[in-house]
Amino acid sequence: MTKKIRAFAPATIANLCCGFDILGVAVEQPGDEVEVTLTEETGIRLVNIVGDGGRLPREANRNTCTVAIESYLRTIDQTDVGVEVTLFKNLPLGSGMGSSAASAVAGLVAVNHLFGNPLTKLELLPHAMEAERIACGSAHADNVAPSLLGGFVLVRDYHPLDAVPVPTELQLFVGLVHPHIEVKTADSRMVLRPTVSLRDAIAQNGNVAGLILGLTTADVNLVGRSLKDVFAEPYRADFIPGFHQAKATALQAGALGCGISGSGPTLFVLATSEELAQRATREIKKVFQSHQLSSDLFVSKVNRQGAQVIN
Repeated sequence: MTKKIRAFAPATIANLCCGFDILGVAVEQPGDEVEVTLTEETGIRLVNIVGDGGRLPREANRNTCTVAIESYLRTIDQTDVGVEVTLFKNLPLGSGMGSSAASAVAGLVAVNHLFGNPLTKLELLPHAMEAERIACGSAHADNVAPSLLGGFVLVRDYHPLDAVPVPTELQLFVGLVHPHIEVKTADSRMVLRPTVSLRDAIAQNGNVAGLILGLTTADVNLVGRSLKDVFAEPYRADFIPGFHQAKATALQAGALGCGISGSGPTLFVLATSEELAQRATREIKKVFQSHQLSSDLFVSKVNRQGAQVIN
């Protein structure tokens, strides 16, 4: 049996405007990497985290990567093994790009490979969700599911869990603009209303249905019309300086849609070409600069493969 393996898990865009907690998509870059080594000494040890500036917990029962691995090992009845974990943290914390999810997913894919892949990617999903519960108090799957599976994923239900890849022939490009501020997921969830009006529920349901139909029928205009959010964006926009201006300029630059990636503060654009995605993200960056905010840009195709072993 191989004793050491390294895996990569991509960043994700959760919600995709209208799909609060039920829709997500994976990107090609950036992402986290995790190296898992089997040892003689029983127990899970997080031996190192590279790239987090010392901010993430080193205790195995508090870090999403090792929490996910521990849950996995209980399921396959391997609780008496020794595991050492090194996390290479390439995703910024509190960015809205699925940072905690990527750590958990990369760890799971690596450890599952070490044990001969007894679980499918779909079967790994509940363990990644348990890690999300540690991170933000909610075991949501809209980041971990696309990070694991790749592409667009619909979380149709949570009880029981039903995560469904959304097939599409559209060749879409994603742009991410991460302003150098942090928005904690727990804080961004606190501002949301506990109930929604019937009018808003109808509008959101129509957009979710339109987005899914647009993707599956390759109707790019329907995809663009459906990238609207009445649940979260009106309340989370205040966390992001210049949000409304940034969104307007991205759409003027040719993006199909623009919104808050996950809980923010990263903004995402969906576009039909790399050129349009690049143009839209540059316009967003200019808006952030006008608010004295520096930002990082990432543009890539939609990642159809999801997490994978890299050596």
